[in-house]
Amino acid sequence: MFSLQEPPLFTRLKKAQRILVAGAGGGFDVYAGLPLALALMNEGKDVHLANLSFSALYGLPSDTWLEADVAAVTPETLSRADYFPEATLACWLDRHGLPSTVYAFPKLGVQPLRDAYRHLVGHLNLDAIVLVDGGTDIFMRGDESGLGTPQEDMASLAAVHGLDVAEKIVVSLGFGVDAYHGVNHVHVLENLAALAEDGSYLGAFSIPRDSREASLYLDAVEYAQASTPARPSIVNGSISAALRGLFGDVRFTDRTSNSELFINPLMAMYFAVDLDGLARRNLYLDRLENTRVIRQISSIIEEFRDEVRRRTPRQYPH
Repeated sequence: MFSLQEPPLFTRLKKAQRILVAGAGGGFDVYAGLPLALALMNEGKDVHLANLSFSALYGLPSDTWLEADVAAVTPETLSRADYFPEATLACWLDRHGLPSTVYAFPKLGVQPLRDAYRHLVGHLNLDAIVLVDGGTDIFMRGDESGLGTPQEDMASLAAVHGLDVAEKIVVSLGFGVDAYHGVNHVHVLENLAALAEDGSYLGAFSIPRDSREASLYLDAVEYAQASTPARPSIVNGSISAALRGLFGDVRFTDRTSNSELFINPLMAMYFAVDLDGLARRNLYLDRLENTRVIRQISSIIEEFRDEVRRRTPRQYPH
């Protein structure tokens, strides 16, 4: 039973004790799950962090690997890479006395990525997985005017959809940031309405600026930006700016110098949906089932897009 006094996301996770919060789309996506992970830790949950990685994981020492495609990154993990969000997060967690292992998956197709997740489910004895998207393109079903950058998100969604885990949820943080990649956010809202109609939408809520979770998240993003000055996260930079109460075309990195941003309070809101419900509404996810490498996913999406009649982009009317 849901109540107005508690976001349905937390109601769904009330019985779960061992929860994986995993970045679905690679890069710094796992950072978007940090406020939620901290809140769940504060409730006494055993929370673990993971991420689909854009880093050169296969160059890591052999003792980093739990399984062929599951790396356990710690503050002591040695790497020559100057872009390694998982290691940066592990170091930040350690600085704050928090559990500091961040699990990382290589960019894979659905079958090997599901095997990697399945191994981690058994290793950690998980009873819940929360996939996190920094942005909203994970909510795209396939016939929208633009899909953003769906390959990694869809690999993660399809992989976890095929797992036998008691609770599976998708959350997004950063509403609006995917406009740069062609996502029409009227389509996002239309898709969320369809999910609400079939009972899969779990509502939205803001991160309170004066909360411990907000303070630690802002510190983590600042630490990551200082550690990765050449490639700071635009998504988490935008969310951080929104969380601080900034608005409009805010500058926080030279990477956005040629584009106009629209920082606003919606970017600091979590939107949550049932993972299996979201997967069922996707129009091409079944075609990805037998993929082994990420480029197969890209080709299949391109083929599907050539077949489908795309929805016309709409301007938000208010």
